[in-house]
Amino acid sequence: MGWIIALIVGGLIGWAAGAILGKNVPFGIIGNIIAGLIGSSIGNALGINIGPSPGGVNIIGALVGAIVLILIVSFIMRAVGGSKN
Repeated sequence: MGWIIALIVGGLIGWAAGAILGKNVPFGIIGNIIAGLIGSSIGNALGINIGPSPGGVNIIGALVGAIVLILIVSFIMRAVGGSKN
């Protein structure tokens, strides 16, 4: 049951990060989940371990990490010429 909660929270975090930045996360809901879960890892690596953590996903750290991830991905996509988003 914990992994289902982690997937849901990861999706919400990825969606929120994309909404904050005004950028679309590639691959829709799957991309949101991936951005949220990878963002959680990035946030933990940055040492941002504050806020609640339902399903093992730290909310604040995951949001900051997902924002960083989306910025990096959008920069790479723009450099390659894929997306102007």
